[in-house]
Amino acid sequence: MRTTLALAAGKAARVASRLRGGGSALPGLVAERIDPKVLAHTLGSLPRGVVVVSGTNGKTTTTKMLVALLRAHDLEVFTNPTGSNFTRGVISSLLGEVGLSGRLRADIAVVELDEAHALHFAAQVPPEHALLLNVARDQLDRFAEIDHTARLLTTLASATSRGLVLNADDSFISRIRDHAAPGVQVDWFGVDPSIADRLPELQEADVRFEAAQERPEPGDEDALLLPADDGRTLTVRFPGEGIADVGPLQLRQRGLAAMINATAASAMARQLLGADFSAERAAQALSTVSPPFGRGEVIDAGGAPLELVLVKNPAGFTVALGTYGSEPVSTMVAINDNYADGRDVSWLYDVSFESLRGQGVTLTSGVRAWDMALRLRYDGVEVDGVEPDLDAALDRFLAQNTGRPSRIFCTYTAMMQLRRRLGDRFGLARFGEDPQP
Repeated sequence: MRTTLALAAGKAARVASRLRGGGSALPGLVAERIDPKVLAHTLGSLPRGVVVVSGTNGKTTTTKMLVALLRAHDLEVFTNPTGSNFTRGVISSLLGEVGLSGRLRADIAVVELDEAHALHFAAQVPPEHALLLNVARDQLDRFAEIDHTARLLTTLASATSRGLVLNADDSFISRIRDHAAPGVQVDWFGVDPSIADRLPELQEADVRFEAAQERPEPGDEDALLLPADDGRTLTVRFPGEGIADVGPLQLRQRGLAAMINATAASAMARQLLGADFSAERAAQALSTVSPPFGRGEVIDAGGAPLELVLVKNPAGFTVALGTYGSEPVSTMVAINDNYADGRDVSWLYDVSFESLRGQGVTLTSGVRAWDMALRLRYDGVEVDGVEPDLDAALDRFLAQNTGRPSRIFCTYTAMMQLRRRLGDRFGLARFGEDPQP
């Protein structure tokens, strides 16, 4: 009865929030307040259980890729597609798919969760599988230190009952194998040894191994990324005999980080599906996944492409600059320091912006617009203008770049505001209405 009441109230809040044009997590908060065990009552008995995807970078993209892979193998999958990765965000996603009885029509759930909220989730619904991506400095005002983030993910792994997929190239993640419960299958994903020299683009110095021999040796079931020389095509290689490689294929989202995410998703899909895993279906699915909302998403802004690139820590910004930084397009950087972004933006001084020197930056915006402009000047990057108001900045940026390719590097809350305004202006899908093609 309590669950039914919670779901009814959450659904009502969901309708109200959609009429107001936002608030993706509020309905989940309403339902959770009425029934704190609503997740256990709805997700606790799925035939193939629950997969949790967590880590500092790449959760939303990897989750979307994994869902596409499983659906390509004819599984019905529940997920939280909006990137709202607290427990209340998962509940909000549930409200659109579950009836008042609490029964969910799905074979399996794949949920993206913030490192801390993954433990709140696991206390209600212990996951059968977990895919752990990486550990990097992110929102230190919340997580205090990188070791604390690693401990959170280690605790999550200890609560996982059937299978783990871990990042072989991240020493904090690789150590988690020693904390897996007895009988839990552990598989790895990582880059092929032939591109080991690309690792500095992916990880911070305090995350990489001190010695190359510390990296786990790849096994038959592990997934290894092998990019082509063109920088756009990739193959996911499985070393074992009789296991077909996935690819060559080209993703819709650019960059080495997206390729790593595809490799991680392939490793988890292979673990879940076993002998039913089809490399051909996997390649087709990955090649059709569109970039998640605001994360490398390319928007048709009046006939010219505008790319939204989410950045939130040194590793992520460094990878983004490695992918987009030297391109001759107009650039805006929007930095907020709201709670969801992390209050401390000193991490910007751990990023090299030298790749932006050639074309400069048209505009900086957001709460920390002036701080960002100063940081760019320290690296010799010319900044044409500063406009802290995001709406005004976007109007100005679009007006100055009519018909020209452009991009915006932005923190999370800045991205959300800019994406809403772009959606209203160009008739795009709203947050939470990002369908999987």
